[in-house]
Amino acid sequence: MSVAPQVHIESPWLVPFDASFAVSRALTETSDAPDKKACRKKLDRLIDEMGELQRRLYAADRHSVLLVFQAMDAAGKDSTIRAALSGVDPAGFQVYSFKQPSAEELDHDFLWRSATRLPQRGRIGVFNRSYYEEVLVVQVHPEYLQGQKLPGTIDHDRLWDERYESIRDHEKHLARNGTVIIKFWLNVSRDEQRKRFLSRLDEPEKNWKFSGGDVAERKHWDRYMQAYESALNATSRPWAPWYAIPADNKPFLRLCVAETIVETMKQLDLRYPVVTDEQKQDFAGMRELLERG
Repeated sequence: MSVAPQVHIESPWLVPFDASFAVSRALTETSDAPDKKACRKKLDRLIDEMGELQRRLYAADRHSVLLVFQAMDAAGKDSTIRAALSGVDPAGFQVYSFKQPSAEELDHDFLWRSATRLPQRGRIGVFNRSYYEEVLVVQVHPEYLQGQKLPGTIDHDRLWDERYESIRDHEKHLARNGTVIIKFWLNVSRDEQRKRFLSRLDEPEKNWKFSGGDVAERKHWDRYMQAYESALNATSRPWAPWYAIPADNKPFLRLCVAETIVETMKQLDLRYPVVTDEQKQDFAGMRELLERG
């Protein structure tokens, strides 16, 4: 169990493992994306396939799947999770959203609150934001560290590298023990985010989504991009890969996410448990009893 299994797939969105990823070269949209109708048709097929794979995952009870979603506000995390997993039995997966840490969570290490919500074997777990917030938003706003009760003097030159190391070790441990990790960065452009914020203001049914704090964070855009680039380069590994998905086109985004999940799960060669000859004999006896009424 010393080597973590490799579960990444070949994809134009795969973040390489050699720290060569650059946000400036990452696409937020692509000219060869299928149209909305074609994306929906392909997505429907993938949703059905994912549902069957999830049933096999549950029956085999050997692996769990952890889907991590990170993105700037309005990139489409919620709608993508909802669309891509719409065919999965609700009893077979769980979604957790991580927001500002509670007092109890701040009394533990930064990985604790997410570790308590990891999916069991046989289930799919979704993290809508995750422990990566501790090397993203906290790196952009290092003043948040003052409330984390860290021991000693905080060395900002070492802290982020140490947190990347903790994340890599954590994910490698999970992979060795059967958790398949798939991480998505939904790469939305600054201009598209602006349009989506305006849409939240223009459409009454979306007003509740609007937050002035989200708009205020736009002034830190470049720092966020630097934080994403550093985090993805430091933590994309064959057993816990990142995929930087173009997010300006929502139908294509959902298709890419669903396709990545399905192709990764197919690598597990999930099968329903085989019934033994002894069990078959027991079944025969049970059938006889049932047929008697």
